[in-house]
Amino acid sequence: MKISLKWLQKYFDEPLPSPEKISDALTFHAFEIEAVEGDMIDVKVLPNRAADCLSHRGLAKELSAILDVPLKEDPLRTLLPKFSGTDTLTVTIKDPQKCMRYIGAVVRGVKVGPSPLWLREALEAVGQRSINNIVDATNYVMLDIGQPLHAFDGRGLSGITVRDANDEEKMTILSGEEYALPKDVLLITDVGTGEALGIAGVKGGKRAEISDATTDIIVESANFDGTTVRRAAQVLKLFTDASLRFQNRPSPELAAYGMHGVLALITELAGGEVIGVVDEYPSPAMPLPAVSVSLAKINGVLGSSFAKGEVEDVFKRLGFEVRSEGDIFTVTPPFERTDIVISEDLVEEVGRIIGYDKVPSAELPSIEGSPDQARYHGIERMKDQLIEQGFTEVSTQSFAKNGDIMLANPLDKTKPALRTSLEENLREALEKGKQYAPLILLLNEKLKLFEIGTVFPREREHLELRMTERVAAWGEKAGIVDDLSKAKLEDHGKDYTPKRYVLGTYRPFSVYPFIVRDVALWVPKETKAGDIEVIIRANAGELAQKIYLFDTFEKPPSLEHAEGDGKKSFAFRMVLQSFEHTLLDAEANAVYDKVVSALQKTNASWVART
Repeated sequence: MKISLKWLQKYFDEPLPSPEKISDALTFHAFEIEAVEGDMIDVKVLPNRAADCLSHRGLAKELSAILDVPLKEDPLRTLLPKFSGTDTLTVTIKDPQKCMRYIGAVVRGVKVGPSPLWLREALEAVGQRSINNIVDATNYVMLDIGQPLHAFDGRGLSGITVRDANDEEKMTILSGEEYALPKDVLLITDVGTGEALGIAGVKGGKRAEISDATTDIIVESANFDGTTVRRAAQVLKLFTDASLRFQNRPSPELAAYGMHGVLALITELAGGEVIGVVDEYPSPAMPLPAVSVSLAKINGVLGSSFAKGEVEDVFKRLGFEVRSEGDIFTVTPPFERTDIVISEDLVEEVGRIIGYDKVPSAELPSIEGSPDQARYHGIERMKDQLIEQGFTEVSTQSFAKNGDIMLANPLDKTKPALRTSLEENLREALEKGKQYAPLILLLNEKLKLFEIGTVFPREREHLELRMTERVAAWGEKAGIVDDLSKAKLEDHGKDYTPKRYVLGTYRPFSVYPFIVRDVALWVPKETKAGDIEVIIRANAGELAQKIYLFDTFEKPPSLEHAEGDGKKSFAFRMVLQSFEHTLLDAEANAVYDKVVSALQKTNASWVART
C-alpha cells in the first residue's frame, strides 16, 4: 500500500515527523516498509490487517496509536444519515452469500472533465493515473478509507442485477480486452438487457464506461464475498486494487461510508444532483463480539509488567471500546477491525503498540528431557549413504498429472493434482538432468537421483531412487523403493560412519547452453594421456568448461588398418560454454580446429581420427 505523507497529514493537526521516522514507527510497531521515496512510503500490509489498513485512514489510525497523537477527525466514526430511496433504480442480488450489500446511487447532470490539481497530485503521489473527475473521485475515496467504488454511465440503466455469469458469457472490460467468463464469476448486469456491466469486485466493463459525453451516472459501493472475488481474479488473471481489498473481506458497514464520501466528492468536482440511493442489505452485519483478556495473561504471555492503566490506554488509542472489572478487560473492536477475535489478539496489540523493546529480556526456561530426533537422524544417515553411492538429492513439486486430491485452482494446468508417488516428478527431473550431465558427469557415469518427500493423501514420506538406465535397488527389492515407515527410518544405518571429504571450489555457472566436441587421436603406444590433455587445455581457451578422457582403444598390429597399426587411440571430450551468449556451432568448431592443429604440430605422429 503506497501512502503519501501529505495525504496522511490531513488526518492530524500536529505536524507529522519525516517519512523516515514514520517508516521506523510502522516498522517497529506494525508493518514492514518496502520503500521510502520522497513523500511516498510503500507499506507491506499483511492479510490480517488488509481489511482496515489498505487505506490512508487505516494507517493514519495506526500512527495515531503508535505516536499517541489524536486524529483530527475519523471518517469511520461519523454518524451517517440514512440514504434517501429512489424509484429510478432497482437492485437485485441473486445470491446474498456472494454479495452481502449493494448500494447504488443515481446522480444526474454531472459534467465529466479533468480533475483539479490537488486530486491529480494526490493520486500521482501514490502511483495512480488521473483519468477524469468521476473516476478519480472513486479511486481517491478507495485509497482514503479502503472501500472500492465504481461509477457506470447511467444512460438507459434502470436497474442492476448481481448474478453469476451464464454459460459462454463474454464481456469486454474497460481496457478493451474481451474475457470468456466461467459460471462462478459474479457479474454486475443491466436489468433490462441482461448485459454485463462489470465483473463484481474486479473490473468494470466497456458497456457502461464513463466518457466526456456522460451526464448521468450510477455509483456503486458494495461488499462482495472475498473468496468469490479472489477466484474470479485468479481464473481471469485480472488483479486490481479493488480485488485486493475485497479478497481480504472488509466489513459491509464500510460500503455506506464509501458511498457518502464519494457522492460528496463527485458533486463537488462534477456538479450534478443525487436523485436517490438504493441500499440492498439482505442480512446486516452484527457488531463484532467483545473479547476479554486479563492483565495477568497479557503480562504472562509477553513477559512484561505493564500496569492496568498502560494497557487500558493502548485499547483506547486504538479506538476500542473497553470496560474493566478488576484485572479483566472486555474490549469491543470497531467494525473495521475484523482481526480482533481472541484474547491473544489483544495481547499482541498491547505488545506492539507499547513496543516489544519495552519488554525486559529474560532467559528461556530449560527444557525437560530432549526431543526424539531418531527419525530425523535416520533420514540424514540414509542421505549420507546415498550421496556416497553417487546419488544426488532433488526436491520436486508436490503437484502431479494424476492423483487422489485435485486442486481447485492449479498453478500449472498440466499438473492439477497432489502427487501420490514421487515417481512421476522424479522421472521428469531425471530427463532434465540428462541435458546437463556432460557438465557434471564423466561419460560413463550414471545420473542418479533420489528424493525424500511427502505424498498425498497419506502424507507419509517416501524415498525413491532413479538412475539413467534403471530404477535403483535398495535392500533386496529392485524397482521403486517401498514406503519407508517411521520404524525403518529410525533404525536405518545406526552403525554407519560417514566418510570425510575435502570440499571442492565452487564456481559460478552459465545460464547459456553448452556444446560438446570430442577429440580423438591415434598416437604411439608409449604416449601418455596426460601429455595430450595438457595440449588440449592450453589451446581450448576459456570456453572449455570441462575436459576429460572418456575412451582408450588399442589396435594390435595384426589388424589390417594401417592407420592404427601398433598404435592406440585416446578420445577426449570438451564441454564448451559461454558466460555471455549462446554458443554457436562455428565458435565450437573453431575451438576444435585449434586444438587438433596444436596437437598435430606438437607431434607429427599424432593423427586425428575423423
